[in-house]
Amino acid sequence: MPDKQASPIPDFLYGTAWKEDRTAALVELALRMGFCGIDTANQRRHYFEAGVGQGLAAAYRAGVVSRTDLFLQTKFTYQSGQDHRLPYDPAAALSVQVAQSMASSLEHLGTDYVDSYVLHGPSSYDWTQADAEVWQAMVRERDAGRTRFLGVSNVSLGHLERMTAFHGEAPAFVQNRCYARLGWDRDVRSFCRERQIIYQGFSLLTANVEVLRHPLVNGIATRLNATPAQVVFAFARAVEMLPITGTSDAEHMKQDLASRELALSADEILAIESLVG
Repeated sequence: MPDKQASPIPDFLYGTAWKEDRTAALVELALRMGFCGIDTANQRRHYFEAGVGQGLAAAYRAGVVSRTDLFLQTKFTYQSGQDHRLPYDPAAALSVQVAQSMASSLEHLGTDYVDSYVLHGPSSYDWTQADAEVWQAMVRERDAGRTRFLGVSNVSLGHLERMTAFHGEAPAFVQNRCYARLGWDRDVRSFCRERQIIYQGFSLLTANVEVLRHPLVNGIATRLNATPAQVVFAFARAVEMLPITGTSDAEHMKQDLASRELALSADEILAIESLVG
């Protein structure tokens, strides 16, 4: 049995969506640059999870990292979010699909456990019986030692309220696309903060192009001798958000990691949090 306490929760995640044939090389590059958290999904439509495993294996062979250095996060995705390349039998019960998807993920990633297993979005605008069945199956995966933590992505505040009321347990992680024009997902972040749930923010740059161009952010970047992207990542961390970056550029990887050294003033944090576009 591996030491499942060895991988700390990182302060930055490297996201692997939409990289296709470049996935393995980019995962290895990200690890060489200093990332120690990898986010993926068993959803061939948008991710190449087996390519992530290839990149991990290359990094292991080169002595860049070991498994216990890494935080690996993957996801279970409903059939509606998949294409024809399914990681489970679509005729099987949802609980069986979860188990089959996890087994496939472990094979792809070359490991016997992941650090975080995430429900890749609820089945509808409500928390349904299907979601409850999937979550309970994910709990069984955790109880069996195949994941350390459970999470959920692409959720509303209503989802989280109904989910926690139904199950009596909050997820360890919430992962959402985070828009400045919608208050940086303030209500969900507040829910997470109150319950000590770690909020993971993705599309922080691509969903907020207007913020990257904003005079306020550019002024802060000038003061700090940084890029606007670095300011956004520093802001995210300042408001207790675990940022995800998916850059395929080595220099941007280096810059993204360097944003951890930036310190924004309280007024600057408040001003960025107040931006609505």
